[in-house]
This record gives sequence, C-alpha cells and structure tokens, in this order.
Amino acid sequence: MESMAAFCVIGDSRTLLRKGDSVAMATRSKTATKRTRAGAAASPRRRRGRLAPGQASRGLDAADVAIALDSADIAALVTLVREAGGAPIGAYHEPLGGRALLLASLPLAAVQPTPFQRDLSPTHAKRLATKIDETAAFLDPLIVVRGEDGRLWTPNGRHRLAAAKVLGLKQITALISPDESLAYRILALNTEKAHNLKDRSLEVIRMARNLAKRRGEERESGFAAEFEAPELLTLGIVYEQSPRFAGGAYSAFLKKVDRFSERALTASLAQRTDFAARLVEIDARVKKIITGLQARGFKSPYLRNYVVARINPVRFHKAKKGDTAPPMPVAQALTRMAAAARDFNLSSVSNSDLAWVAVGAGE
Repeated sequence: MESMAAFCVIGDSRTLLRKGDSVAMATRSKTATKRTRAGAAASPRRRRGRLAPGQASRGLDAADVAIALDSADIAALVTLVREAGGAPIGAYHEPLGGRALLLASLPLAAVQPTPFQRDLSPTHAKRLATKIDETAAFLDPLIVVRGEDGRLWTPNGRHRLAAAKVLGLKQITALISPDESLAYRILALNTEKAHNLKDRSLEVIRMARNLAKRRGEERESGFAAEFEAPELLTLGIVYEQSPRFAGGAYSAFLKKVDRFSERALTASLAQRTDFAARLVEIDARVKKIITGLQARGFKSPYLRNYVVARINPVRFHKAKKGDTAPPMPVAQALTRMAAAARDFNLSSVSNSDLAWVAVGAGE
C-alpha cells in the first residue's frame, strides 16, 4: 500500500493525486505562468493616471501668438478700455482658435457680472477676499466681454469681482474678448468648480430669457452649446418659483425625456413654463405621499427618491447606443407620472424596497 504522504489535495475539488502527478502539474502551472507574464510584458499597457496626447498638433506657433497693441484686431477693445478709465497691458491670439484677446487693467466700477449668473454668495466672497489678502496678490484675471449697450461683462468672475470690492481695489486685471457670444458659452467651461444643479439651472434659464429678448425667433436647439442640457431649462423655471425644490430627485427622469426643442426660443420657454408647473404639481403630490409613508413609520432619508422612482414612467428604459430620441415626449411622461402619483398605494411600500434605494444611492 502506498503511503498517504504520496497524495495531496489540490484546490477545493478535493481531488487526490499521486505525488508525481502533483509535481508534474505544478511544473506545467509554472510554465504557463511564465508564458502569461511574457505575453503581458510583450503587449504594451497604458499606465493609469496618464492621458493619451492628441494624434495631431493643433493651434498656433509662438511667432503667431503675440499681437501689437496698435493692431487693428484689438483697436476697438483698446479704445473701449481707455474710455472706461483702464489701461491696455498686452494682446495675443489665444493658441487654440486664434481669437484676439486683450489683457488690460480696468476700474472695478467698469465691470459688471452677467445678469444671468448664479446668485452671489456673500460668505464665499468674504472668504475669497480673506485668502487673497493673506497671499497679498490678486493673480487670477477676470474673463470680460462686451455686453449689451457696450458695457463690460464678466461671465465667470462674480465672486472675484465682489472680493476685489471687499478689498477696496481700485483696478482689476481682465482678459477681454471681442467675442460677445462667449458670455453665453462660459457655463460649459465651469468644470473645475462645477455649479450645483440649482445654480446651473438658474444660470441657464436666466441666460435663455436674456437671449429670448434679442434672438427669440431662433430655434432653442441652436443654443444647445450655451444651455448645456435641456432639462436645466425646465428645472430653472421650477427653481425660480420654488428655490427649495428637490430637483435632484427629478433630474434622471428629465434627462431621459427632455430634449432641445426645434421651436423658437420664446415659444419653447412658454411650453417649458407649462412643464415646470406640472412638475411642481407632481412634487406637491409626492410630498403628500412622503407624509403618508412617514405616518406609517417609514423614516428613511431616501423616501423622496424612492417615491419619484416608483412613479417615473421611464425608469426601466435603457437607451441603445447612438439612440438620442426620448422614450416618450415630455408632456406624455409628465401625464403618466402625475397619474402614477395619484394612484400611489402606500401599503405597497416595504422596508426592503427602501433598503434597495439606499444601496443604489450609496453606489
């Protein structure tokens, strides 16, 4: 009889092998591992945390960037700055698109924030002023464009401008662009310090109302780059009426059904006002449902998300790759959502349902 020592257990299969077989298997395993490592070494792997450079060089050469202050490209801007009591410092073509830009010093009183920017936070402006004062340097120029009636607008420097006023600065450095449309496209560049949903929505709807006064006959879809996302227009109207609206609960629903309209901007905004009113009515019903659930002992912080998900008529819709059409029009989706809210059955809710919502929120 062979010794039990001549046998070994391999893995979880509890398979008995002779000692010689186990050695052979181990040898084959090592050989396979070496081959796998060799293959991995042969195939190039991109290290994490690195970005792939562009395949082709773009933009201007160094010799094409600088512009003389007496250049015709910036003559109008130089005149504007001097008339405002400022001083031109230098000029250049921005290296990507080649547009002419003027670096200048401007009196604080000559610069105003765009009328559609997010609301000023005095707390943030004071904190910013304190930090700037601590460093004893105001280094970040404002982006400035020519606004309506020749005024100078800063589309993204409201808090820096306010901080400069808190510090009592006489002048502020500005990077001035002759491209007035930049004032309506600056929101897309706010990615490093992204606005929250409410700020973004209010800024977009204010922008839309401003544009509607001058270009209201143009199609709403033509302003897609300025407005960033169609649901922000609808939510912006709601936030104007209800600043405490829980827009985040309805954002996913609107993303699936809301699209930029081919109607004129003025007509589209009128239609969106109706959508917003219907959304407010649905939310009022959702609040009643939440109150009813709380009376039954449900205290989860995810009650609103759960209820809105339950009444969302497109919650199970998954768009196919390349499909940009909504699963149903906004009006139809709002009608179905309102009906689902009216017919909501409080007794159908269980703690396990809310637990799944909590898991989804955590992920």
